[in-house]
Amino acid sequence: MTAEHLLEQLRSTGRTLAVAESLTGGLLADAFVRVPGASAVLLGAVVAYATPVKRTVLGVDAALLEREGPVDPEVARQMADGVRRVVAVDGRPADVGVATTGVAGPEGQGGRPPGAVWVAVAVGDVLVARGASFPGDRSAVREAAVDLALSVLLEVLESAE
Repeated sequence: MTAEHLLEQLRSTGRTLAVAESLTGGLLADAFVRVPGASAVLLGAVVAYATPVKRTVLGVDAALLEREGPVDPEVARQMADGVRRVVAVDGRPADVGVATTGVAGPEGQGGRPPGAVWVAVAVGDVLVARGASFPGDRSAVREAAVDLALSVLLEVLESAE
């Protein structure tokens, strides 16, 4: 799945996109920005690498973060939903939000092992999260998380049509 195909699908349906990233640190937004004309769809991105930023910027529930930590399906869903509001243009939120959170390694975090990843997509009232555990070093895990996010985004968009 390519970011170019996803951007074209979003553009053809008049939808806008917002991205929230943690472990991918901007790689997902970069996948979209590399495509000429991405600005017609991509409104913006937030790299919420530190856990408190997920709460203060994206609006992830503080009690959830305290209880589950940042690598959690509900955290990913709240990130995807929250980024739509954060990158609103003229008071209009983005139509679609996509988020990544996880542990790139080499050490685990909050009881989660290296390679643990959650991605989420928010479209309308639909909030979908998918988890995975990827082998490899930091780079491999981050790239795999981007691929997963693109796949889940495609799945959600196709089911919403």
